[in-house]
Amino acid sequence: MARVTSQDVARRAGVSQSAVSRAFTPGASVAPETRSRILAAAEALGYRPNKIARSLITRRSGLIGIVVGYLDNLFYPTVIERLSRGLQERGFHALMFFTPPTAETDEAVLRELLEYQVDGLIMVSAGLSSTFAARCSAAGIPVLLFNRTLDDPSLSAVSSDNVAGGETIARHLVACGHRRIAFLAGWPGSSTSRDRRRGFVAELKRQGLDLYREDVGNYDLETARAATRRLFAEPPIPDALFCANDHMAIAALDVLRADLGLSVPGDVAVAGYDDAPMAGWAAYALTTVSQPPDEMVAAALRILLANIAAPAPRPERVRIAGRLILRASTRAIHEPPSA
Repeated sequence: MARVTSQDVARRAGVSQSAVSRAFTPGASVAPETRSRILAAAEALGYRPNKIARSLITRRSGLIGIVVGYLDNLFYPTVIERLSRGLQERGFHALMFFTPPTAETDEAVLRELLEYQVDGLIMVSAGLSSTFAARCSAAGIPVLLFNRTLDDPSLSAVSSDNVAGGETIARHLVACGHRRIAFLAGWPGSSTSRDRRRGFVAELKRQGLDLYREDVGNYDLETARAATRRLFAEPPIPDALFCANDHMAIAALDVLRADLGLSVPGDVAVAGYDDAPMAGWAAYALTTVSQPPDEMVAAALRILLANIAAPAPRPERVRIAGRLILRASTRAIHEPPSA
């Protein structure tokens, strides 16, 4: 069978070929009656738009690269699903790339991005070197950092207000009566872990306390388990622990209860960050700071797609306030510690 073209649809619907093109372009201006007539003609002829041919005309691939460095934390699969769905609704499609979370995105990923001619790039929990960013800019590819920031002012970024979130956790733990408060950091190269620690330590100092102990969990379950054992190896043990994300907090809870036989929150309170799905499970009931994925994804899509459409990208930084979610891993403020 001969391939049905947009010209065939235009003749059957009695419209121009450009009207057919607009009818199949999300957000394009076309009268509702005209669109209905075009869609009816396309259905009758069995027409399907040729996206490859269209990309040659528009010089847009319709592809958005999403570079992911870390999916163990269940906050990120939620984000990826919502980013992908949001892109589809706007006429784009996600192309996934994976890179180690503790390393800068490498040249192999960059080559693939350029070969696929992606229209934009979202970095989700992935490192980005200044060289990589410069080459994307030179290729006209707008870059947005999701839940991570860099000092480079040419890059857009969307994150929660991690400093404020750390402050919130510190105030809560101090209000609950804790004085020996420890911190379990994520990957040291991550701005999220650094900012959460910065806010946390600054608020403890305002409350007249120093950080009691700290260790590094690298956002990894086994590393976080080993770090938790070190933090609680010598008495007097911490009476509260703030983990830089929920994934590590889950690991810490398992060690504290199953390995060390401690009561949570009777012997030690535990708090995390993200409000990942597991945090709400009854077995963990983790107090945490919620990162609002819907608001963060909406901001990311708005900024990136505006920069794709603009003659010259205008970098934008957005920090979205999180919310303290109180659950059973920390005691109520008026509740005294166990004897």
